[in-house]
Amino acid sequence: MTTAALFPEGLLSRRACLAATGAGAWSLLAWPSSVIAGGQLEEPLADSVRLALRAAIASDEPPEPVFRETKDMLAHLRWKTAMSDRLRRRKSNFQERTEFLTTVWYESKRAGLDTTLVMGLIQVESAFRRFAISSVGARGYMQIMPFWTRVIGDGDAGKLFKMRINLRYGCVILRHYLDRERGDTFMALGRYNGSRGRDTYPNAVYRAAKNWAHADA
Repeated sequence: MTTAALFPEGLLSRRACLAATGAGAWSLLAWPSSVIAGGQLEEPLADSVRLALRAAIASDEPPEPVFRETKDMLAHLRWKTAMSDRLRRRKSNFQERTEFLTTVWYESKRAGLDTTLVMGLIQVESAFRRFAISSVGARGYMQIMPFWTRVIGDGDAGKLFKMRINLRYGCVILRHYLDRERGDTFMALGRYNGSRGRDTYPNAVYRAAKNWAHADA
């Protein structure tokens, strides 16, 4: 997805996403001075939704991308190389960085999400820190509230510090919120952060996502 597709003019003007900061003020590797981690709110779920989310979390499929054509594999490799360069100062270990990016790609595509948006969300939520904990107890890269492990998992909140599990929960939950908001990314992001209807968090994610825009994303 292109940057233009991820940040359509109508959405940006309607939400005043860039008006307050100025698009030109953001360099490719601009980083926020602090994260804006919040917390998802526990809400009643229909049995059918709970079962579907539980099944999505429980899958044991390895986080290895499968490509139908060689050109798709090459696009993925170009993306991963570019993202690795940009992420180096946050994750200095090459193997850890590569595993993280492979898993982000896999879990975002598996959930039908835009990978660039997911990278922006992770930057805002945890600044790519695996063991981040928010003031309300949200955990890990995508700042998952522990109640989710009780509602759709096995009840072990300690597993939220495991990279693959955290990214899977985060992508599945964001997909759930997008479905609830009928594809409205702005509202879904607000729901993810526990600040539905307010613009601070969605706008921060949109800005951060620009750091990870790439033609092959």
